[in-house]
Amino acid sequence: MTQITAARDGTVTPEMKIVAEKEGKTPEEIREGVASGRIAIPANVNHASLSPEGVGGGLRTKVNVNLGISGDLHDEEDEFAKVAVALELGAEGIMDLSNHGKTREFRRALIGMSSAMVGTVPMYDAIGYLEKALVDITVEDFLEVIRVHAQDGVDFATIHAGMNRRVIDSFKETGRLANIVSRGGSLIFAWMEATGNENPFYEHFDEVLAICREYDVTISIGDAMRPGSTYDASDAAQIAELIEIGKLARRAWDAGVQVMVEGPGHMALDEIAANMKLEKRLCHDAPFYVLGPLVTDIAPGYDHITAAIGGAVAAASGADFLCYVTPAEHLRLPDVNDVREGLVATKIAAHAADIAKGIPRARDIDNKMSDARRRIDWEEMFSHAIDPVKARRYFESAPPSTDGTCTMCGKMCAMRTVNTIMDGLTIDLDAR
Repeated sequence: MTQITAARDGTVTPEMKIVAEKEGKTPEEIREGVASGRIAIPANVNHASLSPEGVGGGLRTKVNVNLGISGDLHDEEDEFAKVAVALELGAEGIMDLSNHGKTREFRRALIGMSSAMVGTVPMYDAIGYLEKALVDITVEDFLEVIRVHAQDGVDFATIHAGMNRRVIDSFKETGRLANIVSRGGSLIFAWMEATGNENPFYEHFDEVLAICREYDVTISIGDAMRPGSTYDASDAAQIAELIEIGKLARRAWDAGVQVMVEGPGHMALDEIAANMKLEKRLCHDAPFYVLGPLVTDIAPGYDHITAAIGGAVAAASGADFLCYVTPAEHLRLPDVNDVREGLVATKIAAHAADIAKGIPRARDIDNKMSDARRRIDWEEMFSHAIDPVKARRYFESAPPSTDGTCTMCGKMCAMRTVNTIMDGLTIDLDAR
């Protein structure tokens, strides 16, 4: 029994109860959301260390961290340091995007230690796992890799099933400035062009779903045609694929498999809200998982900011799950500091959106921070900060000469002044 089949049978699972407690909802509200497909609880039956999270309408916006071993930088110790930062800062999801060599040992270790849900893109692993040239990989090979990931305990798997021949024809006919920027999508496109076959994940979608159902893997239907340039956003190829994804989402639910839908990408600020509504409409309110969107293409080194801006608008407009972007985006594999900066920026975007959406209890922590600032309680302020380590480091790097203040205002601290007056005392503003 999967989460969605249990929900449809009227059963509240232990995972639903945990999500309800985290979200301030009743278990029945969560069950109803899962039953309808509006909420997904990615929870592979083999992921024993998981602390379940809900992704979907009416819930807190969740944040994902990407990491993994690459061909040029394949230091597992570095990647586990990134995992530690992700867990420390409260990322709800970690995607292992390893694409070099035999990655199964790393993936199993990650799943064994991670309380966050773990996702993968089996297509990335296919060439290294199978030790075959791309054009020699068969449909059975692709399915075998998905099964291995499912057996290992992966909670959600990105499967680029929506890019079928109809979508490819649309892409070729209309053209693009940046072509296909999805790594998985580009590999499938290359395989299709070389073999003349249909997308194997589209053509054999029922077999993919059978594997997912067996282990309760949530299928995250990948957007192979996501725009990698603001110029390409909302174009024919993107929308054509989204229409196909909407059809596949219904098939997955009918098969007892939970669904998330992946989205852009790069997108101008004024297009984001409409795209979020379009996804919800075409994909029947399935949870929406977006990368950014990055709202400009000219900020390498600062793309965590361009993505956080877009992510805040996206989540406030209906996106449910934000994939972080680091300062290293478009430049190199991120290091541990990049992971911290990217994750914090995305968590800010998610939290800001939750306040805007009126998510229950979202504003509580902000109110606590404001109260601590009024009382000038530095320790309490640090405890409420998204990144308490950085907040403390900044404060302690420039000790104030006046207790209870910081070096920005010193004796002229507004909080200190008003607190003193409200206590019936005289404030000392001697300029010396």
